[in-house]
Amino acid sequence: KMLSVQMYLTFCSFIILSSFAQELRHKPVETKPVRLFTEEDLAKYNGQEDGQPIYMAVKGVVFDVSSGKDFYGKGAAYNALVGKDSTRAVAKMSLEPDDLTSDTSGLTEEQMKALEDIFINVYKAKYPIVGYTSRRILNEDGTPNKNFKPEDQPNFTIKEEF
Repeated sequence: KMLSVQMYLTFCSFIILSSFAQELRHKPVETKPVRLFTEEDLAKYNGQEDGQPIYMAVKGVVFDVSSGKDFYGKGAAYNALVGKDSTRAVAKMSLEPDDLTSDTSGLTEEQMKALEDIFINVYKAKYPIVGYTSRRILNEDGTPNKNFKPEDQPNFTIKEEF
């Protein structure tokens, strides 16, 4: 009898798990739409307004850093970095106003390595991507940048967004 009860429980577990797996297979994956941000759009998410998400761009990728409100929110230590593309500041580990830009010209090899490390191991690992800066996706003349490679957004294509 003990074996048959154990077999029955195993069978019930199998049925429950397979029905759960089937439900997961048929459930659409929830993805938030990816946005294209101008500098003006991004500036609205600077952590100054309660209830508003806090966004920050690094290497043209816009991250929602709202979960780090204690670091990036109003009056917080790193609030200067949000509402803009702060790539240079991240590379130099600086909060100087002149470094709060996407410009990476003149950075040392060591700073570029630090930028890549922080980009991958901090921002991409910790915060959701909500979009891209228009500068990353578009050339100066407004044409699509063919070298653009969207990170972690398999459903995002330039064509769908324009």
